[in-house]
Amino acid sequence: MMENLTNKVLFETRKAVVGKDEVLTKALLAILAGGHILLEDIPGVGKTTLAVAFSRALGLAYKRVQFTPDVMPSDLTGFSIFNKETGTMDYQPGALLCNLFLADELNRATSRTQSALLEAMEEGQVTVDGVSRPVPRPFLVIATQNPAGASGTQPLPDSQMDRFMLRLSLGYPGPAEELEMLRRKQRGNPLDAVEQVASPADLERARQDVASVYLSDEVGEYIIALISATRTDPMVHQGGSPRCTLAVAAMARASAWTAGRDYVLPEDVKRVFRDTVAHRLLLTGRGLSQGADPAADALGQVKAPRLT
Repeated sequence: MMENLTNKVLFETRKAVVGKDEVLTKALLAILAGGHILLEDIPGVGKTTLAVAFSRALGLAYKRVQFTPDVMPSDLTGFSIFNKETGTMDYQPGALLCNLFLADELNRATSRTQSALLEAMEEGQVTVDGVSRPVPRPFLVIATQNPAGASGTQPLPDSQMDRFMLRLSLGYPGPAEELEMLRRKQRGNPLDAVEQVASPADLERARQDVASVYLSDEVGEYIIALISATRTDPMVHQGGSPRCTLAVAAMARASAWTAGRDYVLPEDVKRVFRDTVAHRLLLTGRGLSQGADPAADALGQVKAPRLT
């Protein structure tokens, strides 16, 4: 199942997103691991297209909110309205009641609105008038943010960055890929070519399989040693959290599962470590000025175990 699901989903998403196979693969790993994804890049490189392509390939109910300072928490969580006929308060679902929620330009939202999103991301529920309601399963947030310093943006809080399993950047396409984009656009909207090849139930089963992939103590100790290296790095003010350790383990399990294994190798950890960890680290002023990359440094310093 793992090979069929992985290959079919990637085949369909490549119809809409050209020349970004590594980004698509890692995004799928995060989806299989049950995590949320942060896409950080300039406008117009395909962040929204990527999210829509995955929703169509996986048959996920999809909703999108373009974040601005006037977006209210109730726009996300829903609200209660008085029903004159019954004399009761009826709940009106918000945008978060879906399978895949696209938070476009999240770093333009107010803190209150971001807090409403955090509850859904961390606890899988929304709370309105003291009543908590679960979000549908599976549930996934793909958020986009413009680079720091872009007009009208503010940095996301550390607590929110830590909730994203993965941070990815698409970057500019190469000349050949950009020409292929033009060709596909001439034939119509490339997203219209993306077909559903899996169901939400298929994704739930895949997530259960991924969670059951075996992670040995040796590999667990390797992950912990890597995270510990970020905490003692002189260029780092705040290292990886225990949540970060769990995220690396989950991503490594997804990497192993897509490779057809039921056990994690150190190579799986190396494959996912930097993209899972880098956005969670707060660098010192010296680290920022020197362009330090403590996640990459940790991979170079910590010796991987040899499994027998």
